[in-house]
Amino acid sequence: MKNTSGLKNYFRNLLLPLLLAACSGQQQKPNIILIVTDDQGYANLSAYDHVSSNCSTPNMDRVAHEKKGKKDFPATVDSVLARSVGQYKLLCNNLEPGQWPRTWENNRLYTVDVYGWISGFYPGTLLYLYEFSSDSLLWGEIESRLKAMEKLQTFTEHHDVGFMMYCSFGNALRLTGNSHYKDILVQSAKSLASRFDPRVGSIKSWNRVKSLDGARMLEFPVIIDNLMNLELLFFASRVTGNPYFKNIAVKHAQTTLKNHIRPDFSSYHVVGYDPETGKVKSRETYQGFADNSTWSRGQAWGIYGFTMTYRETGDSVFLEAAQKMADFFLDHPNLPEDKIPYWDFNVGQPGFDPPWNYDPEKYLEIPRDASAAAIVASALLELADFADAKTGKKYLKAAEDMLKSLSSSQYLAEEGTNGGFILKHASGGVTGNVEVDVPLSYADYYFVEALMRYRERTSR
Repeated sequence: MKNTSGLKNYFRNLLLPLLLAACSGQQQKPNIILIVTDDQGYANLSAYDHVSSNCSTPNMDRVAHEKKGKKDFPATVDSVLARSVGQYKLLCNNLEPGQWPRTWENNRLYTVDVYGWISGFYPGTLLYLYEFSSDSLLWGEIESRLKAMEKLQTFTEHHDVGFMMYCSFGNALRLTGNSHYKDILVQSAKSLASRFDPRVGSIKSWNRVKSLDGARMLEFPVIIDNLMNLELLFFASRVTGNPYFKNIAVKHAQTTLKNHIRPDFSSYHVVGYDPETGKVKSRETYQGFADNSTWSRGQAWGIYGFTMTYRETGDSVFLEAAQKMADFFLDHPNLPEDKIPYWDFNVGQPGFDPPWNYDPEKYLEIPRDASAAAIVASALLELADFADAKTGKKYLKAAEDMLKSLSSSQYLAEEGTNGGFILKHASGGVTGNVEVDVPLSYADYYFVEALMRYRERTSR
């Protein structure tokens, strides 16, 4: 039986005085009409875990998210994930079969084909959202995308085969145990390993390319992003028992630590090597403000990549690198209060000279990069388990603060907007004036991954 005491108090304290006033002989009648109903059959608001395609309450949801975020963030996580399911159904409807989502800008969807380096993030995000929701509509899209991506297992044109295949097929294998996905991943690892050169001690990121200023050619460029692809190699050694892949991954991580990471544990984006001698020819940037600046997403790749490498090796040198890179990021005086970084930590500062045509009037407000925050938040949720108790609490608090900011109306798209993407205010290529202050597929991927990691932690 329902508890009716609250309803009785409601009538006694509010309606009774109004009725008495109406019967007291006063000529002016009360101008208040109260209609009290119950059990109308409506579902919960989407802010409280209900997903509806025909009843959207974005303003009420926004208020609920912001209020809940202050006191009950674990509950907010589920509501954000529920909203994200709806968003990705919208994104799915906007895509043609041969398109993979890149960004949404000026009311237009921009896409890549299956060979784009970001192709794995869309099915990877769908897999996390399926894990959360068990929505069969998502699974149908997942299967279709994975089928189209199988041919990438022999792709060797750049290092991003790790992003493309492990974010997609790696999550599919984790959820299903399907050995077919394992075989595809092992072949993908072989393709990635083919780009390793023992003379350099690294996997070649891109083929021969011009420097950002166009002044020289980089014969063997390695970017810090490449750390993220090592997880595919560690996986391959684990499931095959062949140390070949792991040995390559460890050597690459060691070389990155030696040549990409500065004494203060900030990072260079690109290191150019002499392919004959293996010696460093240049340290520079392609996506950061200056060669000696700290590109925020590059720093994020380093934090995540070295955390993962420590998990796979147990070598404390990688743990130290991950922690000190994280401390650089979190303690930096130029990190905004909401912990969503500017696209580079040193934009416009003295001593940092951009090798590209920088126009300070173009972006009067320095663009943020929500993708960097999402990557770091996800990394910190794992790194916290490897740190001592005090440091672990610092990392968990920082990760939660970042996720709260990303889950606020400032960064989280309202339902039915943003072309179906989840986050706003990411920056992909400021130096080329592309993907500036827009949604990005990899921002969504690492945000959803971080939410799932946070959800798992709070359920322990």
